[in-house]
Amino acid sequence: MTKKAAHASNDPAAPKAAAGNELAGERSPFLQHGAHQPVAWRPWGTTAFEQARVQDRPILLDIGAVWCHWCHVMDRESYEHEATAALINELYVPVKVDRDERPDVDARYQRAVQLLTGQGGWPLTAFLTPDGDVFHGGTYFPPVASHGRPSFAHVLQEVARVWRDERPRALEASSQIGAHLAAAAGAELKAGDPGESLVTDTLEELSQSFDPAHGGFGAAPRFPNAGALDLLLDEHLESGSAAARRMLEKTLGAMIAGGFHDQIGGGFHRYSTDARWIIPHFEKMAYDNGALLVTCARSYAVLGLPEYREAVMGVIAHYHDIAPALLDAGGFPASQDADHSPADDGDYWTWTREEIAAALEDDELTHVALTHYGFEDPAGAMHIDQSRHVLFRALTTDALAKRLGAGVAEVERRLQHIRTQLKSVRDRRPAPYVDTTIYSGWTALVASGFIAAQRFAGIDGAADTAVGALERIMRDAFTPETGVLHRVGDPDTAVHVDDHAHMLVALIDAFEQTQNPVLLEHALSVARVLRRRFLDPDTGALRDRPLDEAGAVEALERPYFPIADAPSPSGNGAAALGLLRLHAYTGDIGAAADARGILRAFAGSAGRLGSAAATYMKALAWDLRPRMTVVVVEETGGPMWKTALRSVHPRTVVRRFEPGLKRPDQVRTLAKRPDQVRVQAAGLPPELAAMVTGDAPRGYVCTGRTCAEPASDAVTLTQRLHEIRS
Repeated sequence: MTKKAAHASNDPAAPKAAAGNELAGERSPFLQHGAHQPVAWRPWGTTAFEQARVQDRPILLDIGAVWCHWCHVMDRESYEHEATAALINELYVPVKVDRDERPDVDARYQRAVQLLTGQGGWPLTAFLTPDGDVFHGGTYFPPVASHGRPSFAHVLQEVARVWRDERPRALEASSQIGAHLAAAAGAELKAGDPGESLVTDTLEELSQSFDPAHGGFGAAPRFPNAGALDLLLDEHLESGSAAARRMLEKTLGAMIAGGFHDQIGGGFHRYSTDARWIIPHFEKMAYDNGALLVTCARSYAVLGLPEYREAVMGVIAHYHDIAPALLDAGGFPASQDADHSPADDGDYWTWTREEIAAALEDDELTHVALTHYGFEDPAGAMHIDQSRHVLFRALTTDALAKRLGAGVAEVERRLQHIRTQLKSVRDRRPAPYVDTTIYSGWTALVASGFIAAQRFAGIDGAADTAVGALERIMRDAFTPETGVLHRVGDPDTAVHVDDHAHMLVALIDAFEQTQNPVLLEHALSVARVLRRRFLDPDTGALRDRPLDEAGAVEALERPYFPIADAPSPSGNGAAALGLLRLHAYTGDIGAAADARGILRAFAGSAGRLGSAAATYMKALAWDLRPRMTVVVVEETGGPMWKTALRSVHPRTVVRRFEPGLKRPDQVRTLAKRPDQVRVQAAGLPPELAAMVTGDAPRGYVCTGRTCAEPASDAVTLTQRLHEIRS
């Protein structure tokens, strides 16, 4: 979808909007596009439901996103079709929702439709009572009956008939769905003893579902699960598990080599439709790329495989390529669309043999490109147009060099030239739309990824970009009363737990990297709002919406406690991890107590979720297992401090103090106020508090209450880190 298509008011061919269509003033690009459809759309809110009650009509709820291919297809086939739009306007009160803008609305109605039909996704098409309860629904409906799906016009007429003529049947359906939702919520939030077996059972589940041939877990389609890969990396680090390393390397290697990874422009697509990670759904999401940045960077620091660092560099380059001005101003784009128009099916990302030859203008280079990028393998062909191929690495560089009878260095040089040339040609194609909306939580996830890229993969300047984005959110989208706004620069936007949880984690990541106490102060401020506005006193878990905020309908006010990584890290899992880390840096006992309350609240059900709750499992491991504390007394940028930052232990607390202190209460990194000094000095184990006054440079390493001998140089500190980890 091009920018012009997203803002269709500039398009003379755009359909005429219906009288009363109320989306023109909306900020969401997905809703702005709906403003030029002949459907009389209403935005989500009490007005639409009041109208439904007055007119005694059901609600037609369409939930989609600007990056969603099938949403664009249904828009073109149905919502931009005059006769279908007239039918909708006659029988329903139509409401359109952007799932990126309102994840709370999407979460509730996705669950309802999934319980009703066994499937969910986007577009989500739900039929609601005027009170907001689902009584029928589905996803994409075709304009004519096909493949066992009824036509959308038939569905519209039949659902309206049931509402008009068989009202008790509709109300009974909504009542049954509500009962199933309540039962599902109760099964998901079950308290228990948060023991070590939950983590070990999750690792066993990953082992049982692992695909040794292609990497990944379970059957296709395959979504990335960065949290699960992080658990495997941690298991390898802590126990030396060869099995965990094998699963990690196979899966991450297949993801990076596959078409799931953009081989030309960098970054990862949303998911793979096949088990081999070759044919993706092409949209690129901030939450995927942020989490995978962390995984790839840490994996590179542990395993040293160059393709991991190349993938990290590719994600960084992707963001600088699609939104350089936004990154300079502070922020990361929410997504890039899969297609440049509804009729397109991945044409921007895919290639024919003829296009490769025309781009390279050299028979030998064309042969290298076709061989390397899998044109000999029919699995890379697009389903609709078999002449178009997804680029994936069919051969490693070593294997390709052997096939060509050339040196590895020479083949690498040719491949770099091929990538540069293909990227130049692709840049001249109509590009899919980039949504530059800054959603706080997603930006925080990418910021954590950028920080990890510098910390573990040595990408200079990445952390500065991340800190700039976090500072903008704190400046333009945070108040101590309200908390973190979902959309930066919009005071009317909603407030969600995920934004607070991901901001908390990212601010701690930024503090670790910079040791700037202002960032730790920001983390404390976000945590206060998180605990005050979202922590449910009856369960100890965090709701997705503030406790003190009313919803447009009762369905929105029903408590929902996000624990599954679906697909971004869950609000409860990320918050528990962030609060435990905050306690490690500040000594805030209340933060640790609330984190443990979250862990207890789900301990009776998290085992059933397993790797789907990987972030929760990471938080649980942090609480149950010893953490490593590394303290360096050294000037800024010293070699020991760089060594400390590269420590890859799963639960590492890193601190740097300026040399020349006479006693611990004189700690003065960048603190400017006495309260900042107290925060900066708090949380050190007593064993270390007495050490930081020693001569500089010095490095101290402790696990639990066991401390190694002090180190006076980077080489010795590296040795101490290895010894105490072992």
